[in-house]
Amino acid sequence: MPAKSRTYQPQKVRAALAAQTGALRAAVRALTAEQLDRPTGLGEWRVRELLAHLAVQLEFVPAHLDDPLEGRAPLDLLGWVAAVGTVAPLLDEQARTRAAEEFAGGPDAAAEAFDRAAEALTALLERPEAADPARRFEIRLGSMLLSDMLVTRLVETVVHAEDLADALGPEAFPGGFPHDRQAVAAVTRLLADAFADRAPGGAVELRIPPYAVVQAVEGPRHTRGTPPNVVEMDPLTWIRLATGRADWARAVDTAAVSASGERSDLRGHLPVLA
Repeated sequence: MPAKSRTYQPQKVRAALAAQTGALRAAVRALTAEQLDRPTGLGEWRVRELLAHLAVQLEFVPAHLDDPLEGRAPLDLLGWVAAVGTVAPLLDEQARTRAAEEFAGGPDAAAEAFDRAAEALTALLERPEAADPARRFEIRLGSMLLSDMLVTRLVETVVHAEDLADALGPEAFPGGFPHDRQAVAAVTRLLADAFADRAPGGAVELRIPPYAVVQAVEGPRHTRGTPPNVVEMDPLTWIRLATGRADWARAVDTAAVSASGERSDLRGHLPVLA
């Protein structure tokens, strides 16, 4: 069942977000003009548009933190995962506009623009408001706890760091993108919980060591012993599958995913965040 009561320690979230943002800043500073124009696999976005989207997401909370609350309906993290795809056209427009305005120049201009957005977020993380457990923050989709909103920024920075790594190729990150461990852990858990929420049940045990185990999918519930349907993979493979960046069949064929049992084919439930 989905861990609907799962909480994320705000101090760890802030530290992870600062570290993940720092890793992205370092990667952006190393980009060449040729790399900025590489395709990303995200529609028509090049690396420029991807960075512009990330810049919008990084500075969104500090830019709107003091906006007056309008009394929108409460929105939790699982609700955000389920609904954020509905604002994709707006996010695309924002990315294209920002790319044309601030990321159309060379590598230095792109790095400066990205740094400004990153610095706005890291400065916010040090403000007392960021540690207020009751502070709320409203977006189009509803009213979130600020602490939950910062978890969504972890999703943005981890998922799109992987997009950046894919666009640049292994020569840019021979060992993979240098993600913050706690950032990957939080995103893994949130997307696992979202999967269990989307496909409720207890027939399949999804294992993503060392961060998450959830039971999901309709069918006979496992109660003891070895579950009859087990799916296991590493965290980044799960994040890629859960966000539509990887193909289920290919992941199974290449042994990136271990799936046993007649109900262990999860492709009909993926992605959980699109």
